Amino acid sequence: MEMNRDQLVEMAVNASVDHPASPKYRGGYDGRARITIAVGGITYSHAIGDKCMNLAGDHVEPGVSMANSDSAKNAAVQTFSCIGNPVTCISGPAKGAKGRVTGTHGGIEHCMAYFDKEDLDKMEGTENFLIRTLGQGLKTPEAPDVFWMNIDPNLLEAMDLEIDEEGNVHFPVVTVIPAFLMGSGLGSSTMMSGDYDIMTQDPEANEQFGLNDLRFGDFVAVLDHDSTYGPHYKKGAVTIGVVVHSDSFTSGHGPGLTVIATSKDGKIIPYKDPDANLKPYFEKMESEA
Repeated sequence: MEMNRDQLVEMAVNASVDHPASPKYRGGYDGRARITIAVGGITYSHAIGDKCMNLAGDHVEPGVSMANSDSAKNAAVQTFSCIGNPVTCISGPAKGAKGRVTGTHGGIEHCMAYFDKEDLDKMEGTENFLIRTLGQGLKTPEAPDVFWMNIDPNLLEAMDLEIDEEGNVHFPVVTVIPAFLMGSGLGSSTMMSGDYDIMTQDPEANEQFGLNDLRFGDFVAVLDHDSTYGPHYKKGAVTIGVVVHSDSFTSGHGPGLTVIATSKDGKIIPYKDPDANLKPYFEKMESEA
């Protein structure tokens, strides 16, 4: 796939493990209040490729949850970091370990990273990280009507997507979701950081659209949503996102999608592929490195 690689800027940003905050009761869509494990820290038990539904937690972030303690600097971490960017642990027992960005989570303003289990188990929760950011501003001349964001060009290359003669990008996804299932995050001015959530409060819709089987790192298509300048309804548009956090019991919330591509004119053609997940693509990137 042809890309504007020579125009893309690679830049270092720094972040640390962001410790989980004090849990509080939070009201659910069913009127019940709960205290649950939620965002932040290091999640040893769940990673990309694992199910993100029916966990004993809320908005759980897989792997390492990172942020910069300075809010202005953290805004750069959240905006510049792209899925697939290399992450290096630069302190602690796992110093030198290599991982990759798996997405960003709006509201809490976290960037998440995947590391091999062996390296993750060495981490203590006080680590610092270097992220080599690259990807914002990416364009594909063969598909000029597709707007890319939050994706490393090396990951996009590993995906080996088909672009047809009309400039349509054929994109593998685990499921295709109607516009009416998208909730929290609507109204954002940009999707170049953060995410927006699939609503999962309707069991029939969860079954119909395959949401009960969603995994961290799954690619998902949202129909009739244009996310070029923040997500909104536009008939015929298509948005592609990656699942970055777990389900939620809160009204309007559910698994979050970090957007990687959108086309207001429907120049993305999603097709079902049960293996459309970050994990095999990351493995391919490592094998070709």
